[in-house]
Amino acid sequence: MLCNNNVSINAIRLFSSLQNKIFVPVATLTQTTNNNLKSTKPEFKISESDSKIQKCLTMETLCSTVKNVQYAVRGKVVIRAAELEKELKNGVSKPFERVIRANIGDCHATGQKPITFLRQVMAICAYPDLLEISDFPQDAKEKAKELLNACGGGSVGAYTDSAGLDIVRKHIAEFIKNRDAGISCDPDNIFLTTGASGGIKIMMKMLLNDPNLKPAGFMIPIPQYPLYSATISEYNAEKIGYYLDEDNNWGLSIDELERSYQESLNRCQPKAICIINPGNPTGQVLSLENMQQIVKWAYDKRLFILADEVYQDNVYAEGMKFHSFKKVAAELGYPYSQIEIASFYSTSKGFMGECGARAGYFEVVNMDEDVKAELKKLSSAQLCSSVLGQVCMDTIVNPPKPGEPSYELFIKEKQGVLNSLKEKAQLVTELLNKIEGVKCNPVQGAMYAFPQITIPPKAIQHAKENGMEPDMFYCLELINQTGICVVPGSGFHQRPGTYHFRTTILPPTDQIKSLLSKFEKFHVRFLKEWS
Repeated sequence: MLCNNNVSINAIRLFSSLQNKIFVPVATLTQTTNNNLKSTKPEFKISESDSKIQKCLTMETLCSTVKNVQYAVRGKVVIRAAELEKELKNGVSKPFERVIRANIGDCHATGQKPITFLRQVMAICAYPDLLEISDFPQDAKEKAKELLNACGGGSVGAYTDSAGLDIVRKHIAEFIKNRDAGISCDPDNIFLTTGASGGIKIMMKMLLNDPNLKPAGFMIPIPQYPLYSATISEYNAEKIGYYLDEDNNWGLSIDELERSYQESLNRCQPKAICIINPGNPTGQVLSLENMQQIVKWAYDKRLFILADEVYQDNVYAEGMKFHSFKKVAAELGYPYSQIEIASFYSTSKGFMGECGARAGYFEVVNMDEDVKAELKKLSSAQLCSSVLGQVCMDTIVNPPKPGEPSYELFIKEKQGVLNSLKEKAQLVTELLNKIEGVKCNPVQGAMYAFPQITIPPKAIQHAKENGMEPDMFYCLELINQTGICVVPGSGFHQRPGTYHFRTTILPPTDQIKSLLSKFEKFHVRFLKEWS
């Protein structure tokens, strides 16, 4: 009590001292406060200059590398698709009943059913109590137990090593070894990522130059998947475009590689060549001979190969076969077997189409060990990829084996998806080539067609007067009149004077026939209107 009294007395003395110096008398202050407390409100005067609070982040202060990023697959046409879907839902009358989204390789969104075994294992890992349910086959349960035992606390809610679960990386290495006819694969060279795109971006970052040097140059195909050009813009690097030969089934010419390489030398240091095989958006599959030429040329230029091989399961053309760049380089022997490669794979494509799982991996080949340590450090900043995604990947690279309970259904579902895609690849090519003013190379692989379209000069002029690319104008007209959502070829880049669009081959066969019937009527009408 004595201590408390002393504190109180000291506080009063301090207050009285301050009151004499800067405060009005206490009695006056009390009286004024009591009189005004109920009758007045504080007045805050904001000067005119303060009326608009200045934001830190504005379009003027936003970094130009961000503003330069373009991603056509989710661009203006797709935004318009979402607007039309809302309008239809609200009862607005349109000349079509629904929007058909053929703009993106989102398999399940277009009606593909999940592979049963994949979902069973993922479900058990997400909710282990399902281990007690008799409806799940024993091999799915054993797979789930194995994966859960590898997780911290036996839960997919725990972080994993930054490169992924060791057991999944081991299974991926075995999968790659079997794919490549026994060529060895070290699990330590495997990095699990958030989709293939996560791996592509981290490897491109590894290849950047210091700011005081020439910018790093990345050789990318034209047409290309917009992830590459967007990432190059984001990283303030340089794009080195090499044209695919449309008149030769989108073939890749060494002469064209040499041309683009030489033209880039005054503005950047070429560091890597990106190759998409099977092709996106062009659907071609590279021949073994062409790949051997590419490896030899890239080795001579000291280029790192970024091999986008996410569509390796999707080869449809008779006589065509997928070859990995790792296998091609190894079989060429020394010195080409020493070329540095990063190969990318994903659960989003193939027969599984698990886009939402956001799971991928990449393998680095012939990477310097000290550099790989830096890659691991950079990967650790991402913590880890989705653990359920890692589970999904494991079921793909280590699927049911003959004699196991889930094997027959797994093979039936897998082949059903791939056979259906093969039929639709042939159908889309055939139907597009029957339309006046449209020509389309055979869809040999992947999930897309990339037809060239005729756009009349009058329409080209109209588009340019309105500040847009002619094929963007065409695709916006297409969706507004038919509800068909495709991606303009300009979003993937193309030879000047040519116009294309990308469409998926994923919708069910009846929808593809309906889509292309509507497209044909639109295209013929468009040609007449603008001729």
